[in-house]
Amino acid sequence: MDWISLVLAGCFEVVGVSGINKVNRSKTVASYSTLIIGFILSFFFLSYAMKTISMGTAYAVWTGIGTVGSALLGMIVYGESKEWKRILFISMVLCAAVGLKLMA
Repeated sequence: MDWISLVLAGCFEVVGVSGINKVNRSKTVASYSTLIIGFILSFFFLSYAMKTISMGTAYAVWTGIGTVGSALLGMIVYGESKEWKRILFISMVLCAAVGLKLMA
């Protein structure tokens, strides 16, 4: 259950980052709500996961999911660069997060 919570924390991190992008585009209640709710839920699930997962591992996986998820969201939804080098390095971040899971 702790690893599921950690994955949820990473997913809500992506929601929070998406909220930042929405606030930059238009300062509406919905934009701010997405930002605030995304980060609150992200920190809630992260703190729950850290009850049994070590701090270093949990933080690395959480930021990895947030980084990869945000980069993919930017490429798919917001038309950001899909250059092969960018995809390669995003893949490396993902592999590192999976490696930490396998070592824990």
